[in-house]
Amino acid sequence: MKKSLYFFLILLFTSSSCNDPKVKPTIDLSLDVKNLPSQESWNSKVIFSDSGITKAILYAGHLRVFEKGQETLMDDNVKVNFYNHDFKITSVITSKRGRVDDVTKDLYAIDSVVAVSDSGTVVTTDELLFRDKDKKILSDKFVTIVSKTETIKGYGFISDQDLQNYVVYNITYISKTDSTNGK
Repeated sequence: MKKSLYFFLILLFTSSSCNDPKVKPTIDLSLDVKNLPSQESWNSKVIFSDSGITKAILYAGHLRVFEKGQETLMDDNVKVNFYNHDFKITSVITSKRGRVDDVTKDLYAIDSVVAVSDSGTVVTTDELLFRDKDKKILSDKFVTIVSKTETIKGYGFISDQDLQNYVVYNITYISKTDSTNGK
């Protein structure tokens, strides 16, 4: 009889637990899935080439691709090496953040931007644009350019990607370096 009672109680408890309503998980409605990246990566390296020849290599600590907005956002120390046809680095651009327009392939370097050429010319500014269609580097922000022969400060500039031929607009300061004194 005891066995039957235990069996009946076990059967009663298990059958009543099967009829309990299902527990539904909570849904976080604050998450906007429309604004999530379609791809995301860390410690990324992106190679840009033309006809099998490397033109540039981009490095980013964090990279997010937004297909709907047709842009790629980068942060955590962005660096781009530009190469000539002999695979020699001709210039390097670094910044804290960046953005690539995936339609035009233009690169925007943002925050603490430094561009350095292989000849030693250094450009510092807050924002810089590498325009892919004509391979020009430009900015409408305050820039400082230091080369072996001069220091120029002003608002706005345009240059070739090698930082060899540049124009500074709205110059606020200029000084020539005396090459005989090594200054």
